[in-house]
Amino acid sequence: MAKLTFKPLGGRVLVSPIEQEEVTAGGIVLPETAKEKPQQGKVLAAGPGDRNDKGERVEMDVKVGDVVLFAKYSGTEVKIDGKKLLIMRESDLLGIVG
Repeated sequence: MAKLTFKPLGGRVLVSPIEQEEVTAGGIVLPETAKEKPQQGKVLAAGPGDRNDKGERVEMDVKVGDVVLFAKYSGTEVKIDGKKLLIMRESDLLGIVG
């Protein structure tokens, strides 16, 4: 089976959410339902950027490999190659971690 490739359009990015720890600092194992939705992720692919009023391409501030912070319910969840990923606009990102 061919590996699926995905190229975001415009000012969108494909993000792999970074799951939080399943065990608390006190050693309590959290069930799936008690976990917070991840708010950090790694950029796997980035579009070329949006266009301004003059039709010129505006380069994005994030690039592939960046770890980003985003709002709790941002993006559209998709499954690619069996992994849950998020497609979101660069404007939905709050910042770059690191």
